[in-house]
Amino acid sequence: QNVWRADRPQKGRYREFYQCDADIIGTDSLLSEIELLQLCDEIYDALGISNIEVCINNRKLLSGKTALVTGAGRGLGRAFAEHLASMGCSVGVHGMREDGPSEYGEGTTLTNTAYEIAENAGVRTVPVLADLTQSDQIDRIVAEVETQLGEIDVLVHNAGGDIAASGGKPDPNDCVLIKEEDLRAVIDRNLLSTILVCQRVARSMMERREGRIITISSIAAFIGRGHTSIYATAKAGAVHYTRCLADQLRPYNITVNSLAPGDTRSGRFLGTREVEENRMVTD
Repeated sequence: QNVWRADRPQKGRYREFYQCDADIIGTDSLLSEIELLQLCDEIYDALGISNIEVCINNRKLLSGKTALVTGAGRGLGRAFAEHLASMGCSVGVHGMREDGPSEYGEGTTLTNTAYEIAENAGVRTVPVLADLTQSDQIDRIVAEVETQLGEIDVLVHNAGGDIAASGGKPDPNDCVLIKEEDLRAVIDRNLLSTILVCQRVARSMMERREGRIITISSIAAFIGRGHTSIYATAKAGAVHYTRCLADQLRPYNITVNSLAPGDTRSGRFLGTREVEENRMVTD
């Protein structure tokens, strides 16, 4: 049962920005592992690589390349890191806390997650910890990845989330009553981090005149809503920043794309809300 769709660009147009709007077709169901794989196919598209190319003679088409995936300790971020690794890419595995993968039962530590990705794919990985709203910490992890794995060829900025200043969901969580500290926390985590991380990585890509940048937004960016509205606003800002960045970096042979997933059946998603059983997709 295919309940996920993303519009794809015509072949040969990867140097132009395109926006993948994931949406629910027919039923309001959560993405399963199968749909996650489809979402990773969009990563291949954004890199200009077809599924046929990925499978030919089991070639590792990204051998010798280095990626930085933010928010890669669990959920979608880990899935993106695993798929890039499966294509031969060395991966910097970013998280905000060492024990982050254990918070919702999706792993133990960030170090162990990076080790598992490396072992399963036969590539090199390095775990890096940072608060991505702080530019000095971004500088540090980029330097760590470049020193241990090489210059970054692919950035997948996945880190974000509708998270209050003290953790958990903002409460209230609307346009008018949300607390100022929570408003700032959500905007910084989703919009400011996108700008700061992309700025830092793009500078070295511009010097080499090559690279691939992918930001992870959300379908919330395209829907007016009274609940989780600041998160939606921040993601909408991240999408438009991606458009602007794509325009600036096109002459440097750097493609910049944004993926907008819908609700995804991850540990954090299931652990922070009640989900109706009929929304769950079974394989």
